[in-house]
Amino acid sequence: MKSSNLGYPRIGRDREWKKALEAFWAGKLDEAAFHHELKGIRLGNLKAQQERGIEIIPVGDFSYYDQILDLTAMFGLVPARFGYKGGPVSLETYYAIARGNKDAAASSMTKWFNTNYHYIVPELESSLQPQLTGNRLVEAYREAKQELGIEGRPVLVGLYTYVKLSRGYAASELEGWINKLLPLYAQVLSELQAEGVQSVQIDEPILSTTLSAEELGHVERIYAELAKAVPNVKLFLQTYFESVDHYEAVVALPVAGIGLDFVHDGGRNLAAIEQFGFPQDKLLGAGIIDGRGIWKADLQAKLELLERLAGHVAKDRILVQPSSSLLHVPVSTASEQKLEPVLCEALAFADEKLVELVLLAKGGNEGAAAIAAELEAAASSRSQLAQSASRDRKQVHERIAQLQAQPSARKGNVEQRKQAQQARWQLPLLPTTTIGSFPQTPEVRRARLKWRKGEWTQEQYEAFINEEIKGWIEQQEQLGIDVFVHGEFERTDMVEFFGEKLAGFAFTSYGWVQSYGSRCVKPPIIYGDVAFTAPMTVTETVYAQSLTQKPVKGMLTGPITILNWSFVRDDKSREEVAYQIALALREEVEALEAAGIGMIQVDEPALREGLPLKREQWAAYLHWAVLAFRLSTSTVADETQIHTHMCYSEFNDIIESISALDADVISIETSRSHGELIKSFEDYTYDKGIGLGVYDIHSPRLPSVEEIGTMIDRALRVLDPAQFWINPDCGLKTRKSEETVAALRNMVAATEKAREKYAVAQA
Repeated sequence: MKSSNLGYPRIGRDREWKKALEAFWAGKLDEAAFHHELKGIRLGNLKAQQERGIEIIPVGDFSYYDQILDLTAMFGLVPARFGYKGGPVSLETYYAIARGNKDAAASSMTKWFNTNYHYIVPELESSLQPQLTGNRLVEAYREAKQELGIEGRPVLVGLYTYVKLSRGYAASELEGWINKLLPLYAQVLSELQAEGVQSVQIDEPILSTTLSAEELGHVERIYAELAKAVPNVKLFLQTYFESVDHYEAVVALPVAGIGLDFVHDGGRNLAAIEQFGFPQDKLLGAGIIDGRGIWKADLQAKLELLERLAGHVAKDRILVQPSSSLLHVPVSTASEQKLEPVLCEALAFADEKLVELVLLAKGGNEGAAAIAAELEAAASSRSQLAQSASRDRKQVHERIAQLQAQPSARKGNVEQRKQAQQARWQLPLLPTTTIGSFPQTPEVRRARLKWRKGEWTQEQYEAFINEEIKGWIEQQEQLGIDVFVHGEFERTDMVEFFGEKLAGFAFTSYGWVQSYGSRCVKPPIIYGDVAFTAPMTVTETVYAQSLTQKPVKGMLTGPITILNWSFVRDDKSREEVAYQIALALREEVEALEAAGIGMIQVDEPALREGLPLKREQWAAYLHWAVLAFRLSTSTVADETQIHTHMCYSEFNDIIESISALDADVISIETSRSHGELIKSFEDYTYDKGIGLGVYDIHSPRLPSVEEIGTMIDRALRVLDPAQFWINPDCGLKTRKSEETVAALRNMVAATEKAREKYAVAQA
């Protein structure tokens, strides 16, 4: 057995990658210095794997933004609006595709399968003719070999995954795009073969979704062609995030090895091997270390799994690897000095997972006795956490045991609530609002740091936050917005903030992971039973409401988003943890209502990303996800208006479940994919309030009044103006204040024009 890795976090232990990107975008680093900075990070990542004894090290998994965008640039598939004329794609164009510029909107961004990583969606316009603009994998392979003596394994996202994750073409054009891209994939691999590359990892996570026989036929043709093109390169086909449905067909593909996920597959990959066997001429990539979780592995159980696999596959043909790239976990626990020792000892980030891989390969080759001390230490650390008081909150356990008795439906129906809420709020046609956060300026971040360091007292910090709230309440008054928010200046992150105030959560100092672009998040760790301890948002919201006659929304993060954007304990089902969070949040919702807050937004941007990759498992997940949301929100009075928000996901398939949340108003990000979601409402009659985000807050470009007006008009072709809200597509935390004010001013101006137009139409 050999130890192997599939990918490493690109951001650096202290987010050096993020800082370099943002310095370059701000003009503080020139292009040469930028390349130099990123090369240092890239080589450091490779060296970390080399020093820990990983035998097969991936190269080319490092990116300047996103691995799918890298392929788009490598094949010259730049949308026409960016003015690309062929040849190597400049950094200016590369980042314009991701972030937009003053002349062109950014490409759409969405979740990478069921993770919280976002990729830039390729746009396969019929006018585009793909070309190989440069072979970045040859460069990555050569660099690792020359600089560090590493015989790396280049990583390439597979053709079928790339095409299936793309937009802009009809279903009938799928085969044509495969035909266009196949020669380019063959060219990339041929150049790697000429460079002396021995093996290439081709990532096809799409094989872990539900594929038809016809789709599988496309995959079989692709790999037959590639095998012919590069007979001297060992193609290693990597799947992850789930089991493969068509196991026998997949393992029969003409490749040298198959990587399977034995962590998130529900036991199905192992069952397939035990039922059908495994080809004796292929390598098996045994993904037995969780590439997405942060808990130390049960090494004894993993060793036993390897032994079961060795009953079907020769040991010298087994690669011990993570279940997926380690992109989804933080870099190292080495700097975590503030966590409780019992918890910290039970954690394994990327570097610690590499050590586990090497240990398990050794144990698989030499037997358990060879790693006996390590087995005992791992078992002890897991046992101590399991026995901690944080996992023995009896009141939480009792409430979960009595779940069926908990309220999960509003008192009045939709029409009754609409009437009660309109009588209370007297909102105009097409009410305007924002999603929750306003800009977190350097001054806000400095104030928070001073408070956390103890340089400011609680009173000083609260006074500062109140001034920020007051300033933005006044700004919203001046802009003419109808429903206000307090701005969330006291919050670092929409999940971290609540986790810090609920029992059962812990927080790292350096546990950063990439979410999209340079946006890094530090997910909370749910390690114990989740419980409400005291009101979390009431003080700031009530203060904001005292400053205006307009309604101010209370702002909470929903139970499924807190679940999906946290690292979750591995000793309970995600469903049960979601219910624990939901019941804790319900107490906060009730506290806001009792304090006079009559609009409460419970955001669920991560609802869609939690969908299982197998369609047959969707119904079960959506059932408990919807129930968790309703447990949070169903005890309020009819005149209390419940809002929710979702962003950057494909919603068309779950419209019915979105409606089943029974929120009075939902806002959905659609500025980058406006028309696609609108089509859903042509077939589904949505009976509640809805706001389809009318401009993209992740781009620095200023949307014009006319552009926003066009967005409104497109939505109102299929939606009743009486149910439509006007809002940006997401929170405004990452934008500058002047950008925010200018965009909102245009949004309100576009709304006023639309009100005149549609009021006349309704008259």
